Amino acid sequence: MGIFSAMNIGCDGLRVHGLRLDINSKNIANIDTPNYVRKIPLVVATDRSSFISVMNQMKESTFGAGTLPYSTGSVSMAGVVEDPTLGEKIYKPGHPDADENGFIRASNVDPLVEMTDAIMAQRAYEASLSIITISKTLADRAASIGT
Repeated sequence: MGIFSAMNIGCDGLRVHGLRLDINSKNIANIDTPNYVRKIPLVVATDRSSFISVMNQMKESTFGAGTLPYSTGSVSMAGVVEDPTLGEKIYKPGHPDADENGFIRASNVDPLVEMTDAIMAQRAYEASLSIITISKTLADRAASIGT
């Protein structure tokens, strides 16, 4: 894996985990909003195998000698889904969102879950930033070897 591949992985992580933090902050901001449904980000790991990786695997299976496969992994956002859990029904007959029986549906956002998810997203964001920082340091040191 090259230095730029590592930087691309870090950039993908920054983008995805930044979006996760945005979704968490919107959920937390709408804890007291009636009829608000919690949004859940779908984050998936991707594995991009290169042509040389496939060739190395074929060489290993055919001749019994090969190298480590050259493949890079990353993370991407597959979408956002709504939490199917229903919020608590609250009797407020004068509320504009009340149904014909005078009930509103409270938000289904659990602040403890949202804060935990936000902390995990923040740590993943920081790890992605570290990947970029380390890659930059490696590139600087590699460039200074020839001088």
